[in-house]
Amino acid sequence: MSGGERMTADAGARRFGVRDVARLAGVSTQTVSRVINDHPHIRPETRRRVVEAMVELDYRVNNAARALGTRTTRTLGVIASDATLYGPAVGIAALETAAQEAGRWIATAYADAADAASVIGAARRLLAQGVDGLVVLAPHVRTFEALAASKPGVRLVALHADDAASAQRDGAALAVHHLVELGHRRIARIAGPADWREAAERDVGVRDALDAAALSAELRWEGDWSAASAAALAPAVAETLAEGVTAVVVANDQMALGLISGLRGLGVDVPGQVSVTGFDDNPDAAFYRPALTTVRLDLVGEARRAVSAVLGQAPPPSSAPPELVVRASTAPPRG
Repeated sequence: MSGGERMTADAGARRFGVRDVARLAGVSTQTVSRVINDHPHIRPETRRRVVEAMVELDYRVNNAARALGTRTTRTLGVIASDATLYGPAVGIAALETAAQEAGRWIATAYADAADAASVIGAARRLLAQGVDGLVVLAPHVRTFEALAASKPGVRLVALHADDAASAQRDGAALAVHHLVELGHRRIARIAGPADWREAAERDVGVRDALDAAALSAELRWEGDWSAASAAALAPAVAETLAEGVTAVVVANDQMALGLISGLRGLGVDVPGQVSVTGFDDNPDAAFYRPALTTVRLDLVGEARRAVSAVLGQAPPPSSAPPELVVRASTAPPRG
């Protein structure tokens, strides 16, 4: 960071104030105050330097006092479901990054995404903290609609909505196109839970890509995002190999891992007998055996869009398009 002397906030050290933030960011205390109070006429580069200085010094705004004067806590509420899954966990991290870039913080509440009462309860806990808006991670269609109907009184946004929904479909289609280019003509799929928005969009992307290639979209199973659910489907998948299936498109990497493990236990070689693709490009995907061909999304870009939407700001530049990451779990069909 340019413009100021380096300082660190060690455990047990004094709490840093506005003057310390200003010194580190190389700006005036008035500029720091304007950033804290979300003044509209601050250059993005200046705002970024001030926010970075606040993070480095662990500077904490007194939100209770601040809210009395500005009616905002600069905090965004995030409603998340199962953080043991890769998608919600990385979504929270991406929203944290995007919120910091916008000079905001996040408060997270966990809920059962399939239970409308649980989701609405999580929203109320966050609203009681005075959050300025709500972002819902991995929402179920019905529970998101129930939350919107509860009229929370602040802007409500789903992380993978609008333009981000098309990225889910386009990414799933990339996996199908890759398999078709390799020569596969009988392609099955394992979808995620039907009521999850991401699962529905990815499933539509696979189905539409198969239709466009004039291939059957009939062979379909559904898992619950976990490796165990797809491993349990491995015998059913293995039976279809005798019917000519040579590839399976799986809705996330964890289920792809479970399927590959289950098939290996049945003596089925991946990709020798059947190719498998995933979705998400989680950090372990390159270390699966075989390394997993998968789809990578620009989650930070999607998070920036969600934060801008929940703040009522102009959308940022478009996210990067989905990217197919080709590894060893796919190959041309034998014969």
